Amino acid sequence: MFGKILIANRGEIALRIQRACREMGITTVVVHSQADTDAKYVKLADESVCIGPAQSKDSYLNIPAIISAAEVTDAEAIHPGYGFLSENADFAERVEKSGFVFIGPRPESIRLMGDKVSAKQAMIDAGVPTVPGSPGALPEDAREIVRIARSIGYPVIIKAAGGGGGRGMRVVNTEAALIGAVNLTRQEAQSAFGNPGVYMEKFLENPRHIEIQVLADQYRNAVWLGERDCSMQRRHQKIIEEAPAPGIPRKLIERIGDRCADACRKIGYRGAGTFEFLFENGEFFFIEMNTRLQVEHPVTEMVTGIDLVQQQIRVAAGQKLAFRQRDINLRGAAIECRVNAEDPYRFTPSPGRITAWHAPGGPGVRVDSHAYSGYFVPPHYDSLIGKLVCYGDTRAQAIARMSVALSEMVVEGIQTNIPLHRELMVDEKFVQGGTSIHYLEKRLAARLPKPG
Repeated sequence: MFGKILIANRGEIALRIQRACREMGITTVVVHSQADTDAKYVKLADESVCIGPAQSKDSYLNIPAIISAAEVTDAEAIHPGYGFLSENADFAERVEKSGFVFIGPRPESIRLMGDKVSAKQAMIDAGVPTVPGSPGALPEDAREIVRIARSIGYPVIIKAAGGGGGRGMRVVNTEAALIGAVNLTRQEAQSAFGNPGVYMEKFLENPRHIEIQVLADQYRNAVWLGERDCSMQRRHQKIIEEAPAPGIPRKLIERIGDRCADACRKIGYRGAGTFEFLFENGEFFFIEMNTRLQVEHPVTEMVTGIDLVQQQIRVAAGQKLAFRQRDINLRGAAIECRVNAEDPYRFTPSPGRITAWHAPGGPGVRVDSHAYSGYFVPPHYDSLIGKLVCYGDTRAQAIARMSVALSEMVVEGIQTNIPLHRELMVDEKFVQGGTSIHYLEKRLAARLPKPG
């Protein structure tokens, strides 16, 4: 087992990884920007290294600075968390070539799954169902693009091969708009991801967003740890996640889960990962694989009792998985609300100083946050300041506990999206379960005053 791990991230996930390490008796090194000098996890770290100014490109995305910090502190491994460099194959490669262990998949796995076209082909080869679409990246020939769209059937969606985070996507409803949309998406993809490749898929009208959590070691042992429903989202950004997914027959879940574990064995995957699917009319369609820890990993931890961060560390250290698929038992239900520093309905960021902070408590309540009273939320990064997670024996109990927890939670000095979460916990459709990925946006649009 490692003696010292460097955490190459910030915010709540840096604190989450730090706690997992401390529990295992592992010394932690935290890197931070000048803007995060007063962060809780920096104060709690055994060692900390400032790696640059506030801007991410000069600090959390500065690969040479992170490698240097690992060298001067004699760290043995680097945990990338999520976001930033967590799915950067070049970073993973640099880490390994510099003599450190990258706590995540091998660089070739990150590359394979990072390109949506090669990822989709790998899943087809592994027997995982995918959305009907182009066999690969779209050709230059406009007539061939039109032919592909006709064979799929409108509406279609054009996606950047190197995209992610809801960017590089465009829905096309008519043939007249097709070529213009393809060219525009190509330009955006080149600008945002350095890769102009795009592909085409059938646009599903009202799907749910379901994901399967997997864990694999370097000895081709792989398990899946249940599913999460992440359909409550806005502009492809998740707001609420839960486990298990309400209303989907267990046989369907088990069938797709087993295929995901098989796919991990076939591609030689190592570490934690998430297969993301659209689910519509009783069918699963693979959309992408995230080769890292997810923001919403706590709901899986709550229903399985397995610490995913510690498992990542154990696998990276060369240990075999200590359990098989038959050992995975899902119990109860868990819901996570992402607490963001933003206007709850306009979603404009709200950085600033938190003048009062009170976290809720009680049975089944977990708060993952680096925030505290007096903490200054910097304007340079993602608006996530914490995650409120509630567990119950049933989904109804988890919702009831979340409603109580949200009513107790106090964050003053900045705006947060807590009022929106309070509304959603009593929303009839959410309580019923099974809303589509478009539900929240339609609900929010209905709040807006009608023009004229």
